[in-house]
Amino acid sequence: MEVKNRFFWIAAIAGLILDQLSKLWVVNNFELTVPPQTVPLWQGVFHFTYVTNKGAAFSLFSENGDWLRWLSLAVSLGLIALGLWVSFSNRWEELGYGFILSGALGNGIDRLLAGEVVDFLDFRLIRFPIFNLADVFINVGIGCLLIAAFRPDRRQPADEVSSEQTRR
Repeated sequence: MEVKNRFFWIAAIAGLILDQLSKLWVVNNFELTVPPQTVPLWQGVFHFTYVTNKGAAFSLFSENGDWLRWLSLAVSLGLIALGLWVSFSNRWEELGYGFILSGALGNGIDRLLAGEVVDFLDFRLIRFPIFNLADVFINVGIGCLLIAAFRPDRRQPADEVSSEQTRR
């Protein structure tokens, strides 16, 4: 039996598993303290720093972010429906939407179960906000969709191919 949009499902499931396992590792091995507990992997450049975030990216809406759990759920359900009923035109699209689903589900599960998201990836060299693998996968997914949008389509509809061959 052929699975529709195989790379979509592989990206979604693999990304979700990696995100949830990484967050479980952080919760089980770090203390949630003020100031946050941090472990430098490369001093001054990259640390694991355990924080939580009730808001969205860059802690936006952290004071009033309860609606984000419902947004995550709606986006996740919409992407699942897309994966079930739409045939993506290429692997870049499949991977893009799959990675975005993994990130939406990963942060959505945190919001639904705990009311906040676990963040721990801390790039200090550029003073970037602390984030998690779900955030990474959403951005990787957007990158894949950009590649799909700007990549020339190698497949031509059958009528275009036949008319091109008759002109030769």
